[in-house]
Amino acid sequence: MNIPATMRAARMHEVGGPLILEELETPKPGPYDVLVRVKACGIVPNLANILAKWSTWYPQYPLPKLPAIFGLDPAGEIVAVGEHVFGYEVGQRVYVNPGRGCGTCDACITNDQVSCKYYTFNGYFGHTSLSWKIFERYPYAGFGEYMTAPVSALVKIPDSMSYEGAARLGYIGTAYAGLKKGKTKVSSTVLINGASGTLGLSGVLCALAMGVRRILGTGRDRELLAAVKALAPDRIDIFSTLDGSITDWVEATTHGDGADVVLDCLGPGSPPEIFLEGLYSLARSGILVDVGAVQGELPIKLHYLTTANRALLGSNWFSTEEGRELAVLAETGALDMSVFEHQGFPLEDINEAISGLSARKGGFTNFVIYP
Repeated sequence: MNIPATMRAARMHEVGGPLILEELETPKPGPYDVLVRVKACGIVPNLANILAKWSTWYPQYPLPKLPAIFGLDPAGEIVAVGEHVFGYEVGQRVYVNPGRGCGTCDACITNDQVSCKYYTFNGYFGHTSLSWKIFERYPYAGFGEYMTAPVSALVKIPDSMSYEGAARLGYIGTAYAGLKKGKTKVSSTVLINGASGTLGLSGVLCALAMGVRRILGTGRDRELLAAVKALAPDRIDIFSTLDGSITDWVEATTHGDGADVVLDCLGPGSPPEIFLEGLYSLARSGILVDVGAVQGELPIKLHYLTTANRALLGSNWFSTEEGRELAVLAETGALDMSVFEHQGFPLEDINEAISGLSARKGGFTNFVIYP
Protein backbone atom coordinates (compact mmCIF):
# COMPACT_ATOMS: atom_id res chain seq x y z
CA MET A 1 0.00 0.00 0.00
CA ASN A 2 1.05 3.58 -0.61
CA ILE A 3 1.82 4.95 2.86
CA PRO A 4 2.40 8.71 3.03
CA ALA A 5 5.53 10.08 4.72
CA THR A 6 3.42 12.24 7.03
CA MET A 7 0.02 11.97 8.68
CA ARG A 8 -2.46 14.13 10.54
CA ALA A 9 -2.97 13.65 14.27
CA ALA A 10 -4.71 15.59 17.04
CA ARG A 11 -2.46 16.14 20.05
CA MET A 12 -3.04 17.67 23.47
CA HIS A 13 -0.22 20.03 24.49
CA GLU A 14 -1.45 20.98 27.95
CA VAL A 15 -3.97 19.52 30.38
CA GLY A 16 -7.30 21.20 29.77
CA GLY A 17 -6.18 22.64 26.46
CA PRO A 18 -7.67 21.84 23.05
CA LEU A 19 -6.47 19.03 20.85
CA ILE A 20 -4.38 20.56 18.08
CA LEU A 21 -4.35 19.10 14.58
CA GLU A 22 -0.76 18.62 13.40
CA GLU A 23 1.24 17.01 10.63
CA LEU A 24 3.57 14.33 11.99
CA GLU A 25 5.88 11.73 10.51
CA THR A 26 4.02 8.52 9.78
CA PRO A 27 5.30 5.82 12.16
CA LYS A 28 6.87 2.56 11.06
CA PRO A 29 5.98 -0.73 12.74
CA GLY A 30 8.50 -2.54 14.88
CA PRO A 31 9.41 -6.17 14.11
CA TYR A 32 6.46 -7.54 16.11
CA ASP A 33 4.05 -4.72 15.30
CA VAL A 34 1.66 -3.72 12.55
CA LEU A 35 0.80 -0.31 11.16
CA VAL A 36 -2.93 0.41 11.13
CA ARG A 37 -4.70 3.03 9.05
CA VAL A 38 -7.32 4.20 11.55
CA LYS A 39 -10.80 4.29 10.02
CA ALA A 40 -12.83 5.09 13.16
CA CYS A 41 -12.05 5.71 16.81
CA GLY A 42 -14.62 5.71 19.58
CA ILE A 43 -15.00 8.74 21.84
CA VAL A 44 -15.42 8.16 25.55
CA PRO A 45 -18.58 10.11 26.53
CA ASN A 46 -16.79 11.74 29.45
CA LEU A 47 -13.60 12.48 27.52
CA ALA A 48 -13.78 16.28 27.87
CA ASN A 49 -13.73 16.01 31.66
CA ILE A 50 -11.03 13.35 31.61
CA LEU A 51 -8.67 15.42 29.47
CA ALA A 52 -9.23 18.54 31.58
CA LYS A 53 -9.39 17.06 35.08
CA TRP A 54 -7.78 13.62 35.09
CA SER A 55 -4.49 14.80 36.60
CA THR A 56 -6.42 16.27 39.53
CA TRP A 57 -8.89 13.43 39.94
CA TYR A 58 -6.43 10.54 39.71
CA PRO A 59 -2.82 11.75 39.91
CA GLN A 60 -1.70 8.15 40.55
CA TYR A 61 -2.80 7.21 37.03
CA PRO A 62 -0.43 9.11 34.72
CA LEU A 63 -1.28 10.65 31.38
CA PRO A 64 1.24 10.25 28.55
CA LYS A 65 3.97 12.86 28.28
CA LEU A 66 2.56 15.90 26.48
CA PRO A 67 2.12 16.67 23.66
CA ALA A 68 0.30 13.36 23.21
CA ILE A 69 -2.12 11.66 20.86
CA PHE A 70 -5.24 10.29 22.56
CA GLY A 71 -7.95 7.99 21.22
CA LEU A 72 -8.81 4.83 23.14
CA ASP A 73 -10.88 2.64 20.79
CA PRO A 74 -9.42 2.54 17.27
CA ALA A 75 -10.42 0.29 14.40
CA GLY A 76 -8.94 0.23 10.94
CA GLU A 77 -7.01 -1.59 8.25
CA ILE A 78 -3.52 -3.09 8.44
CA VAL A 79 -1.28 -1.33 5.92
CA ALA A 80 2.14 -2.71 6.93
CA VAL A 81 3.48 -5.55 9.09
CA GLY A 82 6.75 -5.99 10.96
CA GLU A 83 9.32 -8.49 9.73
CA HIS A 84 8.55 -11.00 12.50
CA VAL A 85 4.74 -10.80 12.26
CA PHE A 86 2.89 -13.97 11.29
CA GLY A 87 -0.84 -14.52 10.89
CA TYR A 88 -1.68 -10.94 9.93
CA GLU A 89 -1.61 -9.43 6.47
CA VAL A 90 -1.95 -6.08 4.78
CA GLY A 91 -5.61 -5.33 4.09
CA GLN A 92 -7.07 -7.09 7.13
CA ARG A 93 -9.66 -5.19 9.18
CA VAL A 94 -8.88 -5.01 12.89
CA TYR A 95 -9.78 -3.50 16.23
CA VAL A 96 -6.79 -2.48 18.34
CA ASN A 97 -7.14 -3.32 22.03
CA PRO A 98 -5.48 -0.39 23.84
CA GLY A 99 -4.67 -2.44 26.96
CA ARG A 100 -0.89 -2.84 27.00
CA GLY A 101 1.34 -4.89 29.29
CA CYS A 102 5.02 -5.77 29.09
CA GLY A 103 4.19 -9.08 27.36
CA THR A 104 6.69 -11.19 29.29
CA CYS A 105 5.74 -11.23 32.98
CA ASP A 106 3.67 -13.98 34.65
CA ALA A 107 0.52 -11.83 34.43
CA CYS A 108 0.91 -11.20 30.69
CA ILE A 109 1.69 -14.77 29.68
CA THR A 110 -1.31 -16.03 31.66
CA ASN A 111 -3.65 -13.57 29.91
CA ASP A 112 -4.01 -11.31 32.94
CA GLN A 113 -2.43 -8.19 31.48
CA VAL A 114 -4.34 -5.89 33.83
CA SER A 115 -2.17 -7.24 36.67
CA CYS A 116 1.05 -6.35 34.82
CA LYS A 117 3.03 -3.68 36.63
CA TYR A 118 3.35 -1.80 33.33
CA TYR A 119 -0.35 -1.94 32.42
CA THR A 120 -1.40 1.05 30.34
CA PHE A 121 -4.32 2.24 28.24
CA ASN A 122 -2.70 3.32 25.00
CA GLY A 123 -4.15 6.67 23.95
CA TYR A 124 -5.64 7.30 27.38
CA PHE A 125 -3.85 6.90 30.73
CA GLY A 126 -1.51 4.60 32.60
CA HIS A 127 -2.28 2.39 35.56
CA THR A 128 1.14 2.41 37.26
CA SER A 129 4.17 4.64 37.68
CA LEU A 130 5.92 2.53 35.02
CA SER A 131 3.37 3.29 32.32
CA TRP A 132 5.69 5.85 30.76
CA LYS A 133 7.66 2.97 29.27
CA ILE A 134 4.59 1.74 27.39
CA PHE A 135 3.73 5.28 26.27
CA GLU A 136 7.26 5.64 24.90
CA ARG A 137 7.00 2.38 22.99
CA TYR A 138 3.54 3.11 21.58
CA PRO A 139 3.01 6.90 21.38
CA TYR A 140 0.38 6.69 18.61
CA ALA A 141 -3.35 6.23 19.14
CA GLY A 142 -6.79 6.53 17.59
CA PHE A 143 -6.89 10.29 17.01
CA GLY A 144 -4.26 10.01 14.30
CA GLU A 145 -4.45 8.68 10.76
CA TYR A 146 -1.95 5.89 11.44
CA MET A 147 -0.84 4.02 14.56
CA THR A 148 1.46 1.15 15.44
CA ALA A 149 0.21 -1.74 17.53
CA PRO A 150 1.57 -5.07 18.77
CA VAL A 151 0.04 -8.16 17.17
CA SER A 152 -1.03 -9.27 20.65
CA ALA A 153 -3.53 -6.37 20.69
CA LEU A 154 -5.29 -7.15 17.42
CA VAL A 155 -8.83 -8.41 16.98
CA LYS A 156 -9.75 -9.36 13.42
CA ILE A 157 -13.24 -8.03 12.81
CA PRO A 158 -15.76 -9.74 10.51
CA ASP A 159 -17.10 -8.13 7.37
CA SER A 160 -20.45 -7.80 9.12
CA MET A 161 -18.94 -5.46 11.73
CA SER A 162 -18.49 -1.85 10.64
CA TYR A 163 -15.48 0.18 11.75
CA GLU A 164 -17.88 2.32 13.78
CA GLY A 165 -19.21 -0.77 15.54
CA ALA A 166 -15.71 -2.06 16.19
CA ALA A 167 -14.86 1.30 17.78
CA ARG A 168 -17.46 0.44 20.46
CA LEU A 169 -15.68 -2.78 21.49
CA GLY A 170 -14.01 -1.10 24.47
CA TYR A 171 -17.33 -0.77 26.28
CA ILE A 172 -18.72 -4.04 24.98
CA GLY A 173 -15.56 -5.90 25.98
CA THR A 174 -15.54 -4.36 29.45
CA ALA A 175 -19.11 -5.54 30.06
CA TYR A 176 -18.41 -8.96 28.56
CA ALA A 177 -15.36 -9.54 30.74
CA GLY A 178 -17.39 -8.53 33.79
CA LEU A 179 -20.15 -11.00 32.96
CA LYS A 180 -17.60 -13.76 32.53
CA LYS A 181 -16.03 -12.98 35.91
CA GLY A 182 -19.52 -13.20 37.39
CA LYS A 183 -19.76 -16.80 36.11
CA THR A 184 -22.78 -15.89 34.00
CA LYS A 185 -24.69 -18.88 32.62
CA VAL A 186 -27.65 -19.21 30.29
CA SER A 187 -29.77 -20.03 33.33
CA SER A 188 -28.63 -16.93 35.25
CA THR A 189 -30.75 -14.01 36.32
CA VAL A 190 -28.54 -10.99 35.60
CA LEU A 191 -29.16 -7.53 37.07
CA ILE A 192 -27.51 -4.67 35.20
CA ASN A 193 -27.38 -1.37 37.04
CA GLY A 194 -27.27 1.51 34.56
CA ALA A 195 -28.65 -0.61 31.71
CA SER A 196 -29.49 2.32 29.44
CA GLY A 197 -26.02 3.90 29.54
CA THR A 198 -23.06 3.33 27.25
CA LEU A 199 -21.54 0.61 29.42
CA GLY A 200 -24.82 -0.81 30.70
CA LEU A 201 -26.39 -1.26 27.27
CA SER A 202 -23.23 -3.06 26.22
CA GLY A 203 -23.82 -5.39 29.17
CA VAL A 204 -27.38 -6.06 28.04
CA LEU A 205 -26.23 -6.90 24.50
CA CYS A 206 -23.52 -9.21 25.82
CA ALA A 207 -25.89 -10.98 28.19
CA LEU A 208 -28.29 -11.56 25.29
CA ALA A 209 -25.43 -12.83 23.13
CA MET A 210 -24.38 -15.23 25.92
CA GLY A 211 -27.89 -16.67 25.95
CA VAL A 212 -28.90 -15.37 29.38
CA ARG A 213 -32.58 -16.13 29.85
CA ARG A 214 -33.44 -13.27 32.21
CA ILE A 215 -32.02 -9.76 32.37
CA LEU A 216 -33.10 -7.13 34.86
CA GLY A 217 -32.17 -3.61 33.77
CA THR A 218 -32.22 -0.48 35.90
CA GLY A 219 -31.70 3.20 35.17
CA ARG A 220 -33.36 6.58 35.60
CA ASP A 221 -34.75 7.43 32.18
CA ARG A 222 -37.97 5.47 31.62
CA GLU A 223 -38.01 6.14 27.87
CA LEU A 224 -34.49 4.80 27.41
CA LEU A 225 -35.29 1.80 29.57
CA ALA A 226 -38.31 1.05 27.39
CA ALA A 227 -35.96 1.02 24.37
CA VAL A 228 -33.73 -1.44 26.22
CA LYS A 229 -36.65 -3.74 26.96
CA ALA A 230 -37.72 -3.63 23.32
CA LEU A 231 -34.48 -5.41 22.40
CA ALA A 232 -35.86 -8.67 23.83
CA PRO A 233 -39.20 -8.09 25.61
CA ASP A 234 -39.54 -11.71 26.70
CA ARG A 235 -36.09 -11.77 28.38
CA ILE A 236 -35.65 -8.23 29.73
CA ASP A 237 -37.46 -6.57 32.64
CA ILE A 238 -36.81 -2.91 33.48
CA PHE A 239 -37.08 -0.66 36.52
CA SER A 240 -36.53 3.07 36.98
CA THR A 241 -34.69 4.09 40.12
CA LEU A 242 -37.15 6.98 40.32
CA ASP A 243 -39.82 4.44 41.27
CA GLY A 244 -38.30 3.06 44.45
CA SER A 245 -35.80 0.51 45.72
CA ILE A 246 -33.97 -1.79 43.31
CA THR A 247 -33.59 -4.35 46.08
CA ASP A 248 -37.34 -4.47 46.71
CA TRP A 249 -38.05 -4.70 42.98
CA VAL A 250 -35.60 -7.56 42.43
CA GLU A 251 -36.98 -9.44 45.42
CA ALA A 252 -40.53 -9.13 44.09
CA THR A 253 -39.56 -9.87 40.50
CA THR A 254 -37.55 -12.99 41.37
CA HIS A 255 -39.95 -14.16 44.12
CA GLY A 256 -37.25 -13.71 46.71
CA ASP A 257 -34.48 -15.56 44.87
CA GLY A 258 -32.42 -12.50 43.91
CA ALA A 259 -30.00 -12.01 41.02
CA ASP A 260 -27.30 -14.57 40.33
CA VAL A 261 -25.08 -11.90 38.78
CA VAL A 262 -25.11 -8.14 39.25
CA LEU A 263 -23.14 -6.12 36.70
CA ASP A 264 -22.80 -2.62 38.12
CA CYS A 265 -22.16 -0.12 35.33
CA LEU A 266 -22.68 3.06 37.35
CA GLY A 267 -19.97 5.65 36.86
CA PRO A 268 -17.95 7.59 39.45
CA GLY A 269 -20.58 10.33 39.81
CA SER A 270 -23.48 7.98 40.48
CA PRO A 271 -25.18 7.73 43.91
CA PRO A 272 -23.48 5.00 45.95
CA GLU A 273 -26.88 4.04 47.36
CA ILE A 274 -27.88 2.61 43.97
CA PHE A 275 -24.75 0.46 43.95
CA LEU A 276 -25.61 -0.88 47.40
CA GLU A 277 -29.18 -1.65 46.33
CA GLY A 278 -27.71 -3.80 43.58
CA LEU A 279 -25.36 -5.52 46.00
CA TYR A 280 -28.22 -6.35 48.36
CA SER A 281 -30.17 -7.84 45.46
CA LEU A 282 -27.82 -10.81 45.12
CA ALA A 283 -28.99 -14.38 45.30
CA ARG A 284 -27.20 -16.80 47.59
CA SER A 285 -23.74 -17.46 46.08
CA GLY A 286 -24.37 -14.53 43.74
CA ILE A 287 -21.58 -12.31 42.44
CA LEU A 288 -21.59 -8.54 41.94
CA VAL A 289 -19.02 -7.39 39.39
CA ASP A 290 -18.26 -3.68 39.34
CA VAL A 291 -17.17 -2.29 35.97
CA GLY A 292 -18.37 1.31 36.39
CA ALA A 293 -16.25 2.34 39.41
CA VAL A 294 -18.68 4.21 41.65
CA GLN A 295 -16.57 6.67 43.59
CA GLY A 296 -16.25 7.02 47.36
CA GLU A 297 -16.21 4.70 50.33
CA LEU A 298 -19.18 2.37 50.76
CA PRO A 299 -20.49 0.79 53.97
CA ILE A 300 -20.83 -2.92 53.19
CA LYS A 301 -22.26 -5.57 55.49
CA LEU A 302 -19.67 -8.32 55.29
CA HIS A 303 -21.96 -10.67 57.20
CA TYR A 304 -24.37 -10.46 54.25
CA LEU A 305 -21.61 -11.62 51.89
CA THR A 306 -20.00 -14.24 54.10
CA THR A 307 -23.02 -16.13 55.33
CA ALA A 308 -24.38 -16.80 51.83
CA ASN A 309 -21.15 -17.14 49.78
CA ARG A 310 -21.82 -13.87 47.97
CA ALA A 311 -18.93 -12.08 46.29
CA LEU A 312 -17.98 -8.55 45.25
CA LEU A 313 -15.44 -8.23 42.42
CA GLY A 314 -13.88 -5.42 40.45
CA SER A 315 -13.24 -5.89 36.73
CA ASN A 316 -11.11 -3.65 34.54
CA TRP A 317 -11.26 -3.74 30.72
CA PHE A 318 -10.96 -7.03 28.80
CA SER A 319 -8.38 -9.23 27.15
CA THR A 320 -7.66 -9.46 23.44
CA GLU A 321 -8.88 -13.05 23.62
CA GLU A 322 -12.24 -11.81 24.90
CA GLY A 323 -12.29 -9.26 22.09
CA ARG A 324 -11.83 -12.07 19.59
CA GLU A 325 -14.70 -13.98 21.21
CA LEU A 326 -16.92 -10.94 20.73
CA ALA A 327 -15.94 -10.75 17.06
CA VAL A 328 -17.16 -14.35 16.66
CA LEU A 329 -20.40 -13.58 18.51
CA ALA A 330 -20.96 -10.63 16.18
CA GLU A 331 -20.14 -12.70 13.10
CA THR A 332 -22.71 -15.35 14.05
CA GLY A 333 -25.35 -12.72 14.83
CA ALA A 334 -25.54 -13.53 18.53
CA LEU A 335 -24.15 -10.09 19.38
CA ASP A 336 -26.51 -7.59 17.77
CA MET A 337 -24.65 -4.37 17.04
CA SER A 338 -27.33 -2.95 14.78
CA VAL A 339 -28.91 -1.11 17.73
CA PHE A 340 -26.24 1.60 17.71
CA GLU A 341 -26.86 4.99 16.14
CA HIS A 342 -23.44 6.09 14.93
CA GLN A 343 -22.52 9.76 14.90
CA GLY A 344 -19.19 10.44 13.22
CA PHE A 345 -16.98 13.53 13.08
CA PRO A 346 -13.91 14.33 10.96
CA LEU A 347 -10.62 14.75 12.78
CA GLU A 348 -10.64 18.52 12.30
CA ASP A 349 -13.85 18.74 14.33
CA ILE A 350 -12.54 16.72 17.25
CA ASN A 351 -12.80 19.46 19.89
CA GLU A 352 -16.38 20.25 18.95
CA ALA A 353 -17.21 16.54 18.98
CA ILE A 354 -15.72 15.97 22.43
CA SER A 355 -17.50 18.96 23.95
CA GLY A 356 -20.88 18.06 22.43
CA LEU A 357 -21.33 14.49 23.63
CA SER A 358 -24.08 15.32 26.13
CA ALA A 359 -26.70 15.27 23.35
CA ARG A 360 -27.15 11.54 22.98
CA LYS A 361 -29.70 8.78 23.28
CA GLY A 362 -28.05 7.05 26.23
CA GLY A 363 -25.96 4.07 25.26
CA PHE A 364 -27.67 3.75 21.88
CA THR A 365 -25.65 6.67 20.48
CA ASN A 366 -22.12 5.78 19.43
CA PHE A 367 -19.74 8.69 18.84
CA VAL A 368 -16.69 8.18 16.63
CA ILE A 369 -13.93 10.21 15.04
CA TYR A 370 -12.89 9.57 11.43
CA PRO A 371 -9.15 10.40 11.26
